[in-house]
Amino acid sequence: MIEQMRSEDENAFKGMFRMNGVQFDFLLEKVRPLITKKDTNMRKSISAETRLMITLKYLSSGDSYRTLMYLFRVPHNTISGIIPSTCKAIFSSLREEYLKVPNTCEEWKKIADDFQSKWNFPNCLGALDGKHIVLRCPKNSGSLNFNYKHNFSIVLMALVDANYKFTYIDVGCKGRISDGGVFNRSSLYHAIENNLLNIPSPYCLPGTTIETPYVIVADDAFALKSYIMKPFNFRNQDKSQQVFNYRLSRARRMVESAFGIMAARFRLLRTNIEISENNVKLCVLAICVLHNFLVSDEDEILLSDALLNFNETCENESTNPINYSNEAKEIRELFKSYFVSPAGE
Repeated sequence: MIEQMRSEDENAFKGMFRMNGVQFDFLLEKVRPLITKKDTNMRKSISAETRLMITLKYLSSGDSYRTLMYLFRVPHNTISGIIPSTCKAIFSSLREEYLKVPNTCEEWKKIADDFQSKWNFPNCLGALDGKHIVLRCPKNSGSLNFNYKHNFSIVLMALVDANYKFTYIDVGCKGRISDGGVFNRSSLYHAIENNLLNIPSPYCLPGTTIETPYVIVADDAFALKSYIMKPFNFRNQDKSQQVFNYRLSRARRMVESAFGIMAARFRLLRTNIEISENNVKLCVLAICVLHNFLVSDEDEILLSDALLNFNETCENESTNPINYSNEAKEIRELFKSYFVSPAGE
């Protein structure tokens, strides 16, 4: 049935597996060495193609193992082993090419140029945010995974470029921890704090002689730092602060849009995932690298559709006073003044 669908109805095949036949064949050749099993005297092994189809169907729909059992005629207890191992193979075979953290000045500057040309925010290295992946309560976890939305989750922390692609992900932090707390525990925080990523030196804002460092844009859940810009508090804003928040919001929506595109394509992320916490992590890692793989040659229609309901304002508001460094405040003021100046408006 699936082979007939592939030969006669490419749209149905893409709807089922979230990729066309050419993309599927490319991915299959990448993972085949890692998921091919040997035949025995007792029975033939399940083919690499079937293993990949089962996994992609699970990630794209979130169907139960028993539902997949009837579709592919593979026992559900066998499927429970196929999906994690195939997800691990997908991530390991694609990560070097499709999910590599920039580590040269040229790579970072290319991202910053894209943010300036597409979203009018200069010296920006990416948009940072967290997404809760809802799952059943892990055994013996207590309230560690219980989040402010009153469900159990792990957190996907992601840095996204100006083209909806993940440049860094951190998966698995407990849901009770805030986005800012997740970031402070991440390898990205450690790398930035210790100058391990070859981030370019401060550079003049376009059309001026004002030097500012390269920064990451984020929402109010994160602390203001010399390398993280967040919105001004919504209370008693003047016009220049409103303009800054709007411009930051244009850049920050990249991470929100990336999450939206990914969840629209891989609907497992919209369900309460009924597998173990470790296997959820493997599924999320595979989904993130598949997202980058597919966005690389995705048509513009899908990407624009994901933005139709985007509201270009920052929705989070903090009422808790936080002591930000004077340096971070001064950098934000430089961006604010630039956005209302003749050179930056």
